[in-house]
Amino acid sequence: MATTDTFLLLHQPPSSPSSMAKRPCPSQNPPTTHNHLNHIDNLLHSFLSLSDSPSLSLHLSLHNLIDSFPSDSDQTALIDRALKMGSMLLEAAKHSSRKRASNHNSLTWPLPPDLTIKVFSMLDTQSLCYASATCSLFNKCAKDSLCYSNLDLTTLVPKVNNSVVSTMIHRAGKALRSLKLGVIPGSATSHGSCPPLAHNISNAIVEASKFSWNDKRSRQGRESPILTRSCLSPLSMDGGAPGALLRKLYLYNIERMDNASLSGALSACPSLLDLEIVGLHVELRLTLMSVSAHCHLIERLFFESSKTGRDDSLKTQTCLELVDNCPHLSSLSLRGFKLHDYKVRVLVKGLQKLKYVDFSTSYSITGSFLRNLGDCNGGNSLQVLILRDCMHLKEVEIGRLLAAILAGDFKLLAHLDISNREGLASEGDWYHRCYKSSIMPLKQILETRPDICLVADYPSEGSYIDSFDTDCISEQSLPSQLSFHTSDESIFLSTSESSYNTDQGSGNEDGQDASHVIYEESSDEIDFLPL
Repeated sequence: MATTDTFLLLHQPPSSPSSMAKRPCPSQNPPTTHNHLNHIDNLLHSFLSLSDSPSLSLHLSLHNLIDSFPSDSDQTALIDRALKMGSMLLEAAKHSSRKRASNHNSLTWPLPPDLTIKVFSMLDTQSLCYASATCSLFNKCAKDSLCYSNLDLTTLVPKVNNSVVSTMIHRAGKALRSLKLGVIPGSATSHGSCPPLAHNISNAIVEASKFSWNDKRSRQGRESPILTRSCLSPLSMDGGAPGALLRKLYLYNIERMDNASLSGALSACPSLLDLEIVGLHVELRLTLMSVSAHCHLIERLFFESSKTGRDDSLKTQTCLELVDNCPHLSSLSLRGFKLHDYKVRVLVKGLQKLKYVDFSTSYSITGSFLRNLGDCNGGNSLQVLILRDCMHLKEVEIGRLLAAILAGDFKLLAHLDISNREGLASEGDWYHRCYKSSIMPLKQILETRPDICLVADYPSEGSYIDSFDTDCISEQSLPSQLSFHTSDESIFLSTSESSYNTDQGSGNEDGQDASHVIYEESSDEIDFLPL
């Protein structure tokens, strides 16, 4: 019986894929067609009803069939037909398996589609892609635009291209609220850079960035960026619908991004509240002009220069425009730029809601912008002030700041960082560094303002360790404590590339039940984007 059935099966006329995919209704076909399909059903049933180990019998049957043809060409054609029939049967079996798994998942999954979509919207982007590739049920739910409202396409190595970004933004559409894009460094902070801080300050977005351009430099030159300057252009498609309600935009180390492309992206994001830029080769002045022109609701701006100390493009007029057009700014971080005190003062004094300021690793700042600032509108609302590793920060200006705090100014200040890996600059000559000072009333600050967390990390040449406990600080709880690190820690003695150098030009230039299992389906028919 097996030999005869196999012979008949191999000699059936080829059927088109469409006829195999969907059997016509018997009422719509001639009796001969109906009888033919019943014959195939019976033949296939007999074929699949062979013993559990039909390998030997099939082998012998096929061998006998081949030998029954005297012509070599007929034998070759029979073998080809056997291979084709085997492939067709395998594909039909796979399709039936996927269909059964999909039906099973639809009946077993406990959540309705709307709740499933809600759960998927809480996943990170990579987990969402993995879930989408699991089964047809999940794939269908994962295509809802709400699942892509918060896109995180950051990676440790470049592997996301413009096409992936475009597809994800297209899926999100008007639901897009947050977009993170680019290559993040392997570590959160670099030696000597300002550590990330997160402060619980009311009515302000003040979480510090976890990433720094300096962390990327060790890999620079060995990686080819995949993202190009047009990677953000999908924000402007469909009349700007994807970017219209975007609230958060984080961009990291996209080395081919230029000023025009970034400006075009910002122009499509009028509802932007939070902007973070690290490692982009874009100019400070042009970027702030774009922000002030298009992002009037912005509350947090974090911008770290990719060319530490070389960007001297900021103009006073740009500062005034930012103050006038972005009155809701409560957190401002401009790190690694060449900033001058009178321009910085325009920003700090003019932005009435400013609570968080970070000018770490900035050149030219001496601290004079802080004079008489704590008793006026703007400066008196500061809660966090970070001036870490500012090359030209002067001892005398920090002394005046601390004296003003003792006098009752800066009443809301909760965190002050005046650390410097090479000490503070002296009044007369910034080349002469100061590691200890008699004009800085540090101990009095702790006694008078126990609510302030004062951070002052200096090189081992300092002698503050003689008077203070070096283990008293906790940045998480913001206690009333003061930290001085004077041991030979790597933060001060690291020979890696620093945020600035100290040569002569420095500062001037440059087991469950099967009924509850979600079966994994093959991804052959599922549309997903692996990250």
